[in-house]
Amino acid sequence: MGDQPTNEIRPRLEGITGVILAGGKSTRYGANKAFAEVQGSRLIDRVVQVMDSLFKPLLLVTNTPQEYAYLDLPMVEDIIKGLGPIGGIHTGLETISDEAGFFVACDMPYLNETLLRHMVSLREDFDAVIPRVGWMLEPLHALYTKKCLIAIRESFRLKEYQIMRFFQKIRARYVDEEELRGIDPELKSFFNVNKPEDMRGMDEGARIS
Repeated sequence: MGDQPTNEIRPRLEGITGVILAGGKSTRYGANKAFAEVQGSRLIDRVVQVMDSLFKPLLLVTNTPQEYAYLDLPMVEDIIKGLGPIGGIHTGLETISDEAGFFVACDMPYLNETLLRHMVSLREDFDAVIPRVGWMLEPLHALYTKKCLIAIRESFRLKEYQIMRFFQKIRARYVDEEELRGIDPELKSFFNVNKPEDMRGMDEGARIS
């Protein structure tokens, strides 16, 4: 067993669409952070590479599809614009044909394939699988099923757009910090870019292309 190759290619996960949310306005960054470069690669390209190794098909939710045409991915604009993360999750779930989608933000350069696979394995009969670090939830690194649409539509009817209120209405499997650190000890999976200073910590040459 010791001489087995370590770079074995594992098959994609079936029945789940990979959904990448690129609808943010990047107001704190000052430009479209999806195209910021770290270690020679755009953030969006790094995210697509990992997600494509795990899920087929992929879907990009963006309100500026022309900027991402080079990725040659299926794209959809928010059904209801201006609602933030819950709007992107709603659009993704309404659009995908699979019963579940794994949703990530476009600015997470350290996605961990092993952690993503582990989270999918926890799905069972839950409506969602969501990481939880202390009291902080990570809604844009989570699996959601179409069963969530009932709660999302109810939230919209009540004009409740805070995603934490929506979580109170679904049956979620929370993946707590100890479990997460067992796979990703530094929790780098949840690092996301909000300001140019965030990029400098990763790559002193970080820039917008």
